Amino acid sequence: MSEHAAGGTGSPAHGDRTDTATEAFVAHRNLLFTVAYEMLGSAADAEDALQETWLRWASVDLDGVRDQRAYLVRIVTRQALIRLRTLRRRKESYVGPWLPEPLLTAPDVADDVELADSVSMAMLLVLETLGPVERAVFVLREVFDLDYDEIAEAVGKRPAAVRQIAHRARAHVAARRPRDVVSPAETQAALQAFQRSVETGDLRNLLDILAPDVVLLTDGGGVVRAALDPVVGADRVAAVLGRIAAAASLRPARVNGHPALTIRLDGEIDTVLAVRVDDGLITGLYAVRNPEKLSRVERETTLRR
Repeated sequence: MSEHAAGGTGSPAHGDRTDTATEAFVAHRNLLFTVAYEMLGSAADAEDALQETWLRWASVDLDGVRDQRAYLVRIVTRQALIRLRTLRRRKESYVGPWLPEPLLTAPDVADDVELADSVSMAMLLVLETLGPVERAVFVLREVFDLDYDEIAEAVGKRPAAVRQIAHRARAHVAARRPRDVVSPAETQAALQAFQRSVETGDLRNLLDILAPDVVLLTDGGGVVRAALDPVVGADRVAAVLGRIAAAASLRPARVNGHPALTIRLDGEIDTVLAVRVDDGLITGLYAVRNPEKLSRVERETTLRR
């Protein structure tokens, strides 16, 4: 939050208004960050959207605001939409696969099944296939359960149009999202078996855990070494993973509301590895190596609906 949010100057009335605005913003900050992050897949860009949201919120006449939460969500959605279009242009020139910025999350995120599902790496990649307005409408309706009138104000569309967009986006996501909601226990079991296989170099057991058509995406951003194309197939993925065992230390973590692994080299986080599990097998591996995306896995990020 901007230093301007710490307090006001001038008349007592101005100070009171600033205090009220600050209290409302702080009360809803985690929600606003979650909205922005789900729309952008980037914590850094979500924080920028929050900064702009605060600057606009601080100048609002609060006497005319009936629902502060809805008003703040409207502002942050508009700011995220602006950044989403810019982010899309950056992704066009991104080196290799682009993956969402991973977040180390508290256990309570996993307790909210719908929230955990919506911020999983697999779901965020599905949301990448939506247009900016479609993504905003889907997130606000399906994750945060806003009514169509509120969403219409946030995205600058009529409610009838928002209903149609929501229907299309829902069908689009349903066709691409994981088939079933996998329990944390099932994901944890698959990850533990995966970790043991990698650490012991047991290629046979590793192949038993990986789906035949498993896909490994590695995001180095052109900064560190990473595969520039998806690695497809259990044999190829196992060969890549087998090479990391000797030098790396694998540790369990809770990333984006789901069990994951951090891979450390010389004590420093080198990679965050998230997985997608279907029918007990790992069907997707998401390895984030770009150092610019790893700052948030050193401390917990609070997400709220």
